[in-house]
Amino acid sequence: MRLVLHYLILLGSSCVISTYGPQQRAQKTGDILLGGLFPMHFGVTSKDQDLAARPQSIQCVRYNFRGFRWLQAMIFAIDEINNSSSLLPNITLGYRIFDTCNTVSKALEATLSFVAQNKIDSLNLDEFCNCTAHIPSTIAVVGASGSAVSTAVANLLGLFYIPQISYASSSRLLSNKNQYKSFMRTIPTDEHQATAMADVIEYFQWNWVIAVASDDEYGRPGIEKFEKEMEERDICIHLNELISQYYEDHEIQGLADRIENSTAKVIVVFASGPDVEPLIIEMVRRNITDRIWLASEAWASSSLIAKPEYLDVMAGTIGFTLRAGHIPGFKQFLQQVHPKKYSQNEFVKEFWEETFNCYLEDSLRLQESENGSTSSRPLCTGEEDITSVETPYLDYTHLRISYNVYVAVYSIAQALQDILTCKPGYGLFSNKSCADLKKVEAWQVLKQLRHVNYTNSMGEKVRFGENADLVGNYIIVNWHRSAEDASVVLEEVGYYNIHAKKGAKLFIDKTKVLWNGYSSEVPFSNCSEDCDPGTRKGIIDSMPTCCFECTECSDGEYSNHKDASVCTKCPNNSWSNENHTFCFLKEIEFLSWTEPFGIALAIFAVLGVILTTFVMGVFVRFRNTPIVKATNRELSYLLLFSLVCCFSSSLIFIGEPQDWTCRLRQPAFGISFVLCISCILVKTNRVLLVFEAKIPTSLHRKWWGLNLQFLLVFLCTFVQVMICVVWLYNAPPASYRNHDIDEIIFITCNEGSVMALGFLIGYTCLLAAICFFFAFKSRKLPENFTEAKFITFSMLIFFIVWISFIPAYFSTYGKFVSAVEVIAILASSFGLLACIFFNKVYIILFKPSRNTTEEVRCSTAAHAFKVAAKANLKHNTVSRKRSISSGGSSASTPSSSISLKTNGNDCDPTSGKQRIHKPRVSFGSGTVTLSLSFEESRRNSVMS
Repeated sequence: MRLVLHYLILLGSSCVISTYGPQQRAQKTGDILLGGLFPMHFGVTSKDQDLAARPQSIQCVRYNFRGFRWLQAMIFAIDEINNSSSLLPNITLGYRIFDTCNTVSKALEATLSFVAQNKIDSLNLDEFCNCTAHIPSTIAVVGASGSAVSTAVANLLGLFYIPQISYASSSRLLSNKNQYKSFMRTIPTDEHQATAMADVIEYFQWNWVIAVASDDEYGRPGIEKFEKEMEERDICIHLNELISQYYEDHEIQGLADRIENSTAKVIVVFASGPDVEPLIIEMVRRNITDRIWLASEAWASSSLIAKPEYLDVMAGTIGFTLRAGHIPGFKQFLQQVHPKKYSQNEFVKEFWEETFNCYLEDSLRLQESENGSTSSRPLCTGEEDITSVETPYLDYTHLRISYNVYVAVYSIAQALQDILTCKPGYGLFSNKSCADLKKVEAWQVLKQLRHVNYTNSMGEKVRFGENADLVGNYIIVNWHRSAEDASVVLEEVGYYNIHAKKGAKLFIDKTKVLWNGYSSEVPFSNCSEDCDPGTRKGIIDSMPTCCFECTECSDGEYSNHKDASVCTKCPNNSWSNENHTFCFLKEIEFLSWTEPFGIALAIFAVLGVILTTFVMGVFVRFRNTPIVKATNRELSYLLLFSLVCCFSSSLIFIGEPQDWTCRLRQPAFGISFVLCISCILVKTNRVLLVFEAKIPTSLHRKWWGLNLQFLLVFLCTFVQVMICVVWLYNAPPASYRNHDIDEIIFITCNEGSVMALGFLIGYTCLLAAICFFFAFKSRKLPENFTEAKFITFSMLIFFIVWISFIPAYFSTYGKFVSAVEVIAILASSFGLLACIFFNKVYIILFKPSRNTTEEVRCSTAAHAFKVAAKANLKHNTVSRKRSISSGGSSASTPSSSISLKTNGNDCDPTSGKQRIHKPRVSFGSGTVTLSLSFEESRRNSVMS
């Protein structure tokens, strides 16, 4: 307790609270106090503290003119608000502004003054001390600039819920409200900036880049997000380096060596101006001019880098900047700055000295110069004209950060205005109460800021989002060299709209972009040369995916643009050209009516139909002649009709296959051939039974009548019809486009079931085999009836054709499958027609003498004689064997005589001239009656 009291008395005894914190400051008293943190210097001197003596405050170096302009924007905004009659009337805003020197330690030193002041006010020291110069608590802080500095400040201010509004800290880590409770900002988070950078690289089709980031809370998270975006786009980062303004010279030189030796030409830098400056200086010293720089918003418009002496290296830089704003009257305010007018702003003195390179009379630097620690400068007269010099301070054409400061101050003022105008029952605090503006605390202002929503004087909506970030877009600039004074000109070449749809966020006008300051051709920054159309990227072992070799697309694949990752497969109806750059429609092939092969097959089929029709005409014309009668003319007519069907069925195989033709052609072919073979089978079997019968009976005449013959033909054909019906029901054939062959689409018939086709052809061959058997047995019938010999030959042709068809059918493809079957149909049909009918047509037309009843009877008698002689010889042989087996006694042999009774003259059945008396044979109507008599003659001796 005594320690606490001692602490309070100590604080009370030092009533000049305003002296707490850094000595250099800008301050103004008021009813409500705002804090400010601005980088008036780019850094501090790097000294090793060996602790041999008392540590001294680190000295700030390298004056920042733009930082002073940002500070002036805050003062200008506060003066405007104080002079406003509508915003915070009768309330005066004050400020305390410190220099962070772009360093965490200096920023924390200043922040402690804000925190200590608030803590003292919470202790209510008025009972112990009458402090006339008492300064009110700081209810909000504007700043800081760098993300690393803001992170440290936010951790401290968050402990006391003092709202902090940054104007330039874009690190995405600061969006974490659980960790940074009181942090807010008027600049977009670099979460979108990393995506925008990746989109730019993808837009210019680069895939091989160098990434450099500052070694702090701004660079590391930013480049981490950038790496993820690059991975999603399959873009490779060759080098990934960290940098800081406090790196040693050898570290900077090593980084420059790696960049110089890299084949990547694009350098993405996620850093602030002071951090990247040492690397730029080294690159300028080495005169490395063949690189393209991609700048984050932290240095895209930095006065440290955008210098004429750096343009040989930095010209053509693509940078992201914030949208510029307009502050009415700010230009005149900047020009009115003078040390005598702003006695409360100690930063004005240093600004004046740095601008005119002189010392003011009461300057601390003048005392240091007299001690010899610095170079001497002349004294300032105080009459210098600020408008006569060029300085980044007066660059008010593109107010970006300054405008963010302006918006931040007005946002705090609007929150205070909302507290001032709050009505009880509509407030944001417990029981919907309102805060008292005269006794307002920092946490109350923070609560109100989270709900601020207003339209500023420029007509823009100001509202902090879920993460307390103002939503904004990026302007894309290109560094040009001014034709007038060779200075850096930030030319707007595009924009990045965060809220647009994917694919429409980025816009770049390529015609405005100048690469390296003069060229309009986009630089090449890829690990490998682009692959031409018709090729694809092939992986190289142990190399990143961005490094590849160009591999030609396979047949049937194509690529129609450069640097294709994969080749696209052509559609089924297309094929790739020779260069694999596009696909052309495949040629459609089938057994066409117009091609020579199809025409030839059609001609042969039509010829077969004509010849068959001609034969049928001859048979009809000479239907009453013996040869036509002997061949069973009714079955011959049916056989000829079936042959016409066979020839006609081959025509269905020609032309583009349709579903109906595919279903029709095989059944038509199968049924036609079975009908044909059935007719031949019945004819052959009937003649064989008649002539081989020893005693023709009425049973033969009954069963082999014409009706039964047709019934057998019908039954044989009906089996084939049922096979076709089952086939069409279960697995009907259909047209099919075969894409397996390169460059050609064969339109064929998918038979549906190969087994069914096998049954169809197998059954036909079975009937042909039976027919062949009967024809072979009847090969020795009378000459006029010996069509069985020709049938035997025709069946041999049939078997040869269809046995050859099977391997040919399964070894061919496309239209040749149909052609093979057509050839088989035509060959077997012509074989049947020629072998069975051409001989008869020849006799009918050219040998009419052989087409007579006498000739037929004579031929029949000769056949009967041969049969009787054979029977007699067989009988004698059997008798002789019996005689020998009975003891050698003489046996009598029958003496046979054969008489042939005809309606006319006798004929000679032998080839000799001697006529013999022959048996008589009488022919009835439709039957043959043979009368044979035998006389036995004895022989005294046995033939040896």
